[in-house]
Amino acid sequence: MKGRSSLRHRWGRARHSLGARLVMLFLLFAIAVTATFLAGMQSALRFGWHDYAGPLVSDYVDSLVVQIGTPPDVEKARALAARLPLRIRIEGPVVNWSSHPNDRREEWRRQAHPGRERNGSPWRPVRLLPDGHRISFGLANLARSDDSPEDEPRLIGWVTLAVLLLLTALAYLTVRRLLRPLNDIRAGALRYGSGDFSQPIPTRRRDELGDLATQINGMADGLHHLLDAKRQLLLAISHELRSPLTRARLNAELVDESEARSALLHDLSEMRDLITDLLESERLAGGHAALQTELTDLNALVRELVSAQFGARGVQLDLTTDLPALPLDPTRVKLLLRNLLDNALRHGAGASAPPVVSTSRQDDHVLLMVRDHGPGVSEARLQQLGGAFYRADAARARSTGGVGLGLYLCRLVAEAHDGKLTIRNAHPGLAIDVRLPAPTS
Repeated sequence: MKGRSSLRHRWGRARHSLGARLVMLFLLFAIAVTATFLAGMQSALRFGWHDYAGPLVSDYVDSLVVQIGTPPDVEKARALAARLPLRIRIEGPVVNWSSHPNDRREEWRRQAHPGRERNGSPWRPVRLLPDGHRISFGLANLARSDDSPEDEPRLIGWVTLAVLLLLTALAYLTVRRLLRPLNDIRAGALRYGSGDFSQPIPTRRRDELGDLATQINGMADGLHHLLDAKRQLLLAISHELRSPLTRARLNAELVDESEARSALLHDLSEMRDLITDLLESERLAGGHAALQTELTDLNALVRELVSAQFGARGVQLDLTTDLPALPLDPTRVKLLLRNLLDNALRHGAGASAPPVVSTSRQDDHVLLMVRDHGPGVSEARLQQLGGAFYRADAARARSTGGVGLGLYLCRLVAEAHDGKLTIRNAHPGLAIDVRLPAPTS
């Protein structure tokens, strides 16, 4: 199965590869040119032979037969073979003679092409004498190999095809070298898309592709500075807001108990959580750099968090027993799991079953799933969940949750661990899968 999957993957890549398409184009072009060349040459030779050379050769062979005589005179035939580049063979009831009796190739031709030897061909004419003798002629100097002279055009065709294929391969290598910057540009675009601006696209040549790489590098550099400025501004604002928020909360604590005091403390808590989430999201935007990983038992971490913070909420656990230790940042994974459980408890309130946390091993990754049994989310909004500040309720009422950073942080935590977070409807409820890479044994 893995072999078939690998073949399908390679075939898919070949179908979308510009280099593979160019190879096919070159091959088809070479074959078309060769076929056209051979067809044209054969037509030209056939036309010239039938209309001009054929009658002249036939008349010349008749004159040679007259010189040899009837019955055939071996001495005259030997003199003709010595004077002219001819192969002469006489077969009959009285005379059986060959000008090249020791030539094994002649015997091979007779065995390989018996019909041609009996009836003759344009390059090996045959004449039958009235006394029953048979005289066949051939060109001695053209019979340098096992191929007959009439096979020469075919041999020329194969040689031409081989040369064209060689030229095609050289052309492909040249085009591949010319298009090599496209691979660099593609790799650079993927790096920039993932937020890695540390390595620019190399500029290998000074042509249109080199100019394109330079322009993309300039665009990426501008985006990098823009993102850095935005991040620094966000971090500065968040840090500066912490101190006045802390003072405001302390002052609010001194106010007498009232409904207004409770509402104020609740709003200040939400603002504090928002600032904390913003700071954490900006730290996690750095990927691995923000993590402090250690080999962690994921099942033990799940049990510890559920027992400490959700013990009275009825969360069910379905944990497999064969999980390997994973290189995780325990603090960030607890943040992820806590946000997922908060989301499941909030949207699964009043459901027929409590949220479920499960773990399992699937091929080369570990699956952590949190599922609620609430109403779920419409398919139109499902793909938007996990975006920064997105909340499924259009009114963004505070009674349904925070400001829409919880799932966004979960996605950042998963991606920082080289994992993936996916959200799907479980009918009933919503299931959130976190796939984390597992070490290979």
